[in-house]
Order: sequence, then structure tokens, then C-alpha cells
Amino acid sequence: MATLANVIALVLGVLRPALFVGAVVVTAVCGLDWLVRTRRINAFNPVARFFRRTVEPLMAPIERRIVRSGGVPSHAPWWMLAALVVGGIVLLSLLEFAHDQFAIASMAAAGGPGSIVRLLVFWLFGVLKLSLVVRVIVSWLPVSPYQWYVRWAFVLSEPMLRPLRAVIPPLGPMDVTPVVAYFLLALLLEPFVLSLL
Repeated sequence: MATLANVIALVLGVLRPALFVGAVVVTAVCGLDWLVRTRRINAFNPVARFFRRTVEPLMAPIERRIVRSGGVPSHAPWWMLAALVVGGIVLLSLLEFAHDQFAIASMAAAGGPGSIVRLLVFWLFGVLKLSLVVRVIVSWLPVSPYQWYVRWAFVLSEPMLRPLRAVIPPLGPMDVTPVVAYFLLALLLEPFVLSLL
């Protein structure tokens, strides 16, 4: 496990500067493409012809989605840049999370069976808290709770929320039981269970 954490740390060390350089290059390309699309660069300029021939076909899928959503096609470069930056941040965050979890698991394995049990309980509470957070975020979005990528959160959180709903009334249209359940898990139940181990 420690070697896997070291490999991920090495990948992160290479990926961070590579993504930064890539973001700078993509920012320049998207900025020039925006200048071409908004006609701030002459349409007959060799740069404009090059961008229309090579870059704009890459932007076409994003442009179609923007137009279908009622947006302006000239904003496609900025949406592309935002998607790439957010994707890079998510990738780095996931790799850092995996690195941390492998490092914690290797320390727990060195600590013996009691440490492994504590780690598994810690992970269990982490998944339960994550399910509550996902459930709250999904309630703000037009996403069905039966979609495969969020169904797990509803399956895990509903047994916690059903008893709380019997005690805590909704505040108008807002259900506060996920927030209460999160704080009960994080501040009371998790520390209590971990102190018993």
C-alpha cells in the first residue's frame, strides 16, 4: 500500500505542472479562438483561417450544446476552458484523495488489527456522510433520485433520515433532516463509536 501511495505521489508531482502548463496553453488558444469568433481578429488573417480550420471543429460539440441551451456560440471557448480547468481540479483532487487513503491504509496495516477496524469504521462514516451531501446537492438539481449515479446515496441515507423525519417537521418546502443527520453522524455518533474501539 505504501508503494502505491508513493506511485500516486510521483504521478501527482508530474501531473500538477503538466496540467498547469496545459491550462496556460488552453487559455491562450481559447482566448485567440474567442477573438476569432467575435471578429476582433480579421476573418482573412492567417491566424483566423488556421483557427477556423483546426480549433473550431474541436469546439463544435460544445458550441452545439450551448446553442441548444440558448447560449451564445462565441462563448464556446470559455466553456471549454472552464470544463478543462474543472476536470483538471477534479482529477488532481481524486488522485490526492487516493494517495491519502492509501497512506492511511498502510499506516493502519502497520498498526495492527485494531487500527484496521478503526480505519474501516472511519471509512464507513465517511461514505455515510458523503451520501448525505450527495443527496442534498441532488435535491437542488433536476436529477432523478433513481439515476444510477445517485441512487446509492438515497439507498444509504434513507434509513437514517426516515426516523428523523418522524421527529423533525419540514421547514416549509425545505427538509432539514439531511443536515441534522450529518451533524449527528459527524459530531456524536462517529466520535462515540471510534472512542469505543
